[in-house]
Amino acid sequence: MAKKKTAGPAAAVYRDHTGSVEVDHAPGQRHDHPVIDAGAGVTNPGGIYLISPSGAVPEPADLERACKRLKRLGFKTTVDRTALAVHERFAGTDRQRLAGINRALKQKHPVVMATRGGYGLSRLLPLIDWNAVAQSGKTFVGLSDFTLFNLALLAKTGAHSFSGPMAVGDFGAKKLDDLTADLFVETLNGQLEILSFESPDADRVDARGVLWGGNLAMVASLVGTPYMPDIDGGILFLEDISEHPYRVERMLAQLWQAGILERQKAIVLGHFNGYKLGAPDNGFDLPSVIKWLRSTVKVPVVTGLPYGHVKVKATLPVGRVVGIATEKGMAHLVLDEHEH
Repeated sequence: MAKKKTAGPAAAVYRDHTGSVEVDHAPGQRHDHPVIDAGAGVTNPGGIYLISPSGAVPEPADLERACKRLKRLGFKTTVDRTALAVHERFAGTDRQRLAGINRALKQKHPVVMATRGGYGLSRLLPLIDWNAVAQSGKTFVGLSDFTLFNLALLAKTGAHSFSGPMAVGDFGAKKLDDLTADLFVETLNGQLEILSFESPDADRVDARGVLWGGNLAMVASLVGTPYMPDIDGGILFLEDISEHPYRVERMLAQLWQAGILERQKAIVLGHFNGYKLGAPDNGFDLPSVIKWLRSTVKVPVVTGLPYGHVKVKATLPVGRVVGIATEKGMAHLVLDEHEH
């Protein structure tokens, strides 16, 4: 039976394997190693282990609220013993945050979630045992700065993970968005089949490829490092916050000039918000950036993905082969080609 939720002017739709539909009215990798499907979906998620690999948690009460919300959704939670540590702007020293990741690999819960983003994972990338992460069988979830973890894991081992909601900003918010929670649970349970959303200006596309990406600033920061996945024919998704459109364009130009964008089958844009325009912009805004991107890169661009630093966000499988198609102002991201 179809269920509907109303939260704003645009639409996001998902279909699971039972045929139910949820509506919210709100705005090929080249592997030199076996693909480890560490993030393929957890049939019975059971529990979530919460770590803070980046910025310090500003309000411990938000993390407590997140644990209560996750419990109501059916997840047991354990908070890592240094998740609330503070060292300068970080959630503890580099050694403390690295130790938290290592403890997450050995504890019993199948899902590991970042409490928040911020900054800090750049320091840890060379120190993390990526093979141990992949072989742990844990499902990792995070957003923003956690993009570095998602992509480094994919680049170094081929293992999948998820880009999606985090403890403090989403489950610990004063009001949890119902669709964000539903999409999270459905995705982790392996039930989410198709994510559809409004994209009135989407380019025509019908393709399959490795889904990868995340926060644009983090993706751009990995160019030239061993932690940047080498993706041909992929579906690249991007978002960012507090980045002026000219900085967004500059980072996209970096990816273009590095030969990355034109190797993709589609570029899917989530939300770019939290910036302020000034008089020198003289009409230059995000639509100008998207127009430049389309004319320069010649790769289909799809806008409107419910993803980013916003209340309504999908949980996306980083490293999985998915499908993307557009028609009549809608885009359809096929996350699991289930045989009915």
